[in-house]
Amino acid sequence: MSSSSCPTPISSEIDMTGVDPSSPPASPTTVRATIVQASTVFYDTPATLDKAEKLLAEAAALGSQLIVFPEAFIGGYPRGLNFTDRTAKGKESFRKYHASAIDVPGPEVERLAALAGKFKVYLVMGVIERDGYTLYCTVIFFDSQGRYLGKHRKLMPTALERLVWGFGDGSTIPVFDTSIGKLGSVICWENKMPLMRTAMYAKGIQIYCAPNADPNATWQSSMIHIAHEGGCFVLSANQFCRRSDYPPPPEYVVSGTNDDHLPDSVVCAGGSVIVSPLGTVLAGPNFEGEGLITAELDLGDIARAKFVFDVVGHYSRPDVLSLVVKDHRASPVTFASTEQASKP
Repeated sequence: MSSSSCPTPISSEIDMTGVDPSSPPASPTTVRATIVQASTVFYDTPATLDKAEKLLAEAAALGSQLIVFPEAFIGGYPRGLNFTDRTAKGKESFRKYHASAIDVPGPEVERLAALAGKFKVYLVMGVIERDGYTLYCTVIFFDSQGRYLGKHRKLMPTALERLVWGFGDGSTIPVFDTSIGKLGSVICWENKMPLMRTAMYAKGIQIYCAPNADPNATWQSSMIHIAHEGGCFVLSANQFCRRSDYPPPPEYVVSGTNDDHLPDSVVCAGGSVIVSPLGTVLAGPNFEGEGLITAELDLGDIARAKFVFDVVGHYSRPDVLSLVVKDHRASPVTFASTEQASKP
């Protein structure tokens, strides 16, 4: 769909902004942030990019400075795909999924950068990254000038995700020092890895983006805990998907139940939420439909929270407990001539 052919807002299914778009952020230390809760157009990356553009326009109209999209928004979260199937059907499913992924950098990244610049927003986008014939669950970052900042590849795909997604390494766990605060991302169940969180805290993360695919109630407890533990804002963005957002059966089977034949049945119920460093839920969770979740982030709350608990500062004991992060690129092949040429 193109932005010109859809006059009605994509996010009209539910509005959870609670923000007057005509009012500016309260102070220079306040950031207006929006989470997009919406579904991929599965197997159709150009249409998904068109949808992203329309959602960015809606969020920017709210005066948002930061916009966060869900895990795997570009390329799609592979619910229902059977990657244990080595038949011709299974191989064709992978071919289609691989074709829906994007190169980073690449033309889709250039388009997203241009959109970030057009709307003058910081953009955090979940994508399926294609690196040759390996796919990664990746988050890419853009500044409000339309510049691509970098990426984070998911370190540990969860459960059956490991059959289709590669493993990230320590070279892509960035925290970017931006004009709106120190910005980074941890994807889905990586958030349950205490050492991963600790590494992000040590990098000084202030706005902790948590794109995910987990609509369960326990996820909300994790997000509140991480905000309180890290003394940071947590922005958790999930997709809201109905059966109609995926190809129809029998070509594509999501659950294998009767719900597969009900277009309006909910496949993923969202639950996107924004939490303050004090553990207060600022906006959401939204379990009702596609929508925009917007809140004002008072960066002063970071100092207020860390007055009593700074997990890598005054509340740490490095003489007893410490962490080493291997933040170099891990490569399966190293060419001696390349190494030699790089030496001074």
